[in-house]
Amino acid sequence: MQINVKQGQLQQESTELLVVNLFEGVTEPGGALKAVDNALSGLVTQLIAAGDVTGKLGSTHLLYTNGALPARRVLITGLGKEAEFSVSVARKAAAAAARRVRELGVSAYSTVVHGVGRGGLSVINAAEALAEGSLLGGYKFASYKRAGDDKSSPEISELTVLEADAAKLDDVRAGVTVGQAVGENANWARDQVNEPANYLTPRELARRVREQAERVGLQVQVLDEAEMAELGAGSFLGIARGSDEEGQFIVLEHYPKDVDPASLPTIVFVGKAITFDTGGISLKPGENMWKMKDDMGGGAATAGALLAAARLNLPVHAVGLIPATENMPGGDAIKPSDVVTAINGKTMEIISTDAEGRQVMADALCYAQRYNPDAVLDIATLTGAIGIALGPDLAGLFCDDDDLRGRLLAASEFMGEPMWPMPVWKPYRRLIDTDVADMKNTGGRYGGAITAAIFLREFAGEQPWAHLDIASTAYQEANDAFSVRGGTGFGMRTLFELLRGYAAQ
Repeated sequence: MQINVKQGQLQQESTELLVVNLFEGVTEPGGALKAVDNALSGLVTQLIAAGDVTGKLGSTHLLYTNGALPARRVLITGLGKEAEFSVSVARKAAAAAARRVRELGVSAYSTVVHGVGRGGLSVINAAEALAEGSLLGGYKFASYKRAGDDKSSPEISELTVLEADAAKLDDVRAGVTVGQAVGENANWARDQVNEPANYLTPRELARRVREQAERVGLQVQVLDEAEMAELGAGSFLGIARGSDEEGQFIVLEHYPKDVDPASLPTIVFVGKAITFDTGGISLKPGENMWKMKDDMGGGAATAGALLAAARLNLPVHAVGLIPATENMPGGDAIKPSDVVTAINGKTMEIISTDAEGRQVMADALCYAQRYNPDAVLDIATLTGAIGIALGPDLAGLFCDDDDLRGRLLAASEFMGEPMWPMPVWKPYRRLIDTDVADMKNTGGRYGGAITAAIFLREFAGEQPWAHLDIASTAYQEANDAFSVRGGTGFGMRTLFELLRGYAAQ
């Protein structure tokens, strides 16, 4: 989607569709909507009075102008209650509008930033939310539908953002630049999650990441299984050996050109990228196994965040580590009761080969230590237990550092990716004790998300560390007013916002 910013009045814009906004409970339109209402002889006011236009968040209402405006149609998107308005709400309103625009088959439309007046947002934040939300809401994955098949509607090719005040144009452009970088890379991450696993193998994921990285000057290195063996990455290789597809360890690194990275905060992300998870020898039930193509959602989020940081040249030293492999029950696959050794020399007894995510991430967390990081964050579709605890909307945040936890919660709130703090309950370390090795790879039925986090903590080093379990948020099961069924890219935007916070300090 091309996003243009220009000076102009909405009521003078010649376009197929205008998008304007309305707060819930407002009885008389203001701002851009008031100008539209005047041109339409008070029609909007009448519709509000009749209860046909409510302003509820997620609602949209289409009007035909019948020649009263240069625009052919007007779409009113609801902003919800004024008291509950925020950047996140503005993003959702823009997403709802874009989703409806695409359903209407409109390829180009015009709008204004939402929430600068009554909503109290800064112009930059409002413009960022508009661009980002429009990209997220206009998204649809239809790569494998033929041209003659139902692709639902054409892609939105162009969005024009109008600003009447020339003094605000630079701020609008600045916000749109950030929102577009974040939104486009979030959608890239969603594409990877939605890809069929026979297309998105570990090697293909590495190729795609490299391709995107080279476009924005992001440093990239890909280690193969032989190179990982030289590092002693027995935990990662134990999972990779069950598949005919070779595992790949993707390393991304960003810092501004001509800047010594040692002078910048160093933040390392570790993103799980199991491109398909059968469970291995501990085979999953077949009924919902198809969805296990989403088991690389953490890796996609990690790559997307680094790509956006590089594109915007954030003044931060950011590293992304993406252990990518399949988990398959091949003849050489690891078995329950096997013992493997991680890069740091710690040994683990395999109780379930379906606890593969923590296995590949263990070596990645060890690898992270070579950067002497100020903070390490891992993100993974790790446990079914987190969905039982928190449901489909919330990710689980495990963190034993108050500052890092606070930064993550603030970033997630700003980006509208909700997460809930979970305990890293140290006494549960006993649940992964074993007589055979330093630890076992599962802790049993109870507290499964907690014991998985405790397992990862064994490899994370002494610096501040956090773990995001996104198993229940990486894939959206049904369409809603703001988005479509499929990969969400969850965590990508929060990770970017975390980097932006470190860059600003």
